[in-house]
Amino acid sequence: MEFQIGNNFVGLKHPVFIIAEIGINHNGSLETAKNLIDVASQSGADAVKIQKRDPDTCVPEDQKNIMRDTPWGRITYLEYRKKIEFSPDEFDELEAYATAKKLIFFASPWDVPSAQFLIERDCKLLKVASACLTDDELLKVITASGRPVIASTGMSTIPEIDHAFNILKESPLAFCHTTSTYPCAVDELNLLVIPKLLERYRIPIGYSGHEIGLTTTLAAVALGAKIIERHITMDRTMWGSDQAASIEPHGFMKLVKDIRAVEKSLGDGVKKVYESEIGAMKKLRKIIN
Repeated sequence: MEFQIGNNFVGLKHPVFIIAEIGINHNGSLETAKNLIDVASQSGADAVKIQKRDPDTCVPEDQKNIMRDTPWGRITYLEYRKKIEFSPDEFDELEAYATAKKLIFFASPWDVPSAQFLIERDCKLLKVASACLTDDELLKVITASGRPVIASTGMSTIPEIDHAFNILKESPLAFCHTTSTYPCAVDELNLLVIPKLLERYRIPIGYSGHEIGLTTTLAAVALGAKIIERHITMDRTMWGSDQAASIEPHGFMKLVKDIRAVEKSLGDGVKKVYESEIGAMKKLRKIIN
């Protein structure tokens, strides 16, 4: 129930693997993406992730020509999707930038050409977005690569997750529990699914959160999540669909610090008397065995 990603291990006996999810919060800006990589590095995250799409393949035909108001004016949805994709040279530049800061840089491919793009670049880790969990063709390409895979389970039923598991199970694999609402209401997080997934699949289980706030993400760690993924942004008021469900720099720094504290507090589950308790025991107990 463990696997290796670069110099990191993911599993029950290892520290929580913390992913700073940039996603599309860069709005196509290389500078913004680098600033967010800086935030991930300064916070002590293990990895940083973006999304990768081939818009011509990925965008449904009935959505391509829908008009949308964007920072670049009123353009079609397809044009917008192309605006926020990095070129191969820009992707390589971001990967080198993150690697220099000792972060694992990876992406979630939303289509087969994007998966092939990442595989050709020897990406150390691949992520299956919740929206792609039922795309058998994409899952088969990803698992054939032999790379570690993290798959999110939002908007999915147990039979759908079972089906994805049967395709991906030959890969080093982890599932992330999530609810695909941005932002997500606290009463729809359903964190008790985390131990249920652990029991069912016997692989590392993580949590990808889209809620506002940090406390519930810490609860996920206490329930056994060994991967934590949260979206980060420079400013939650920035334009973009994921910004409101993201964490600003100071909040992400606090989250990483608090995750490490929760990890330490969980201990090993073996009841014992600590050396620090002996003084109080001698002072306060009438009978000492």
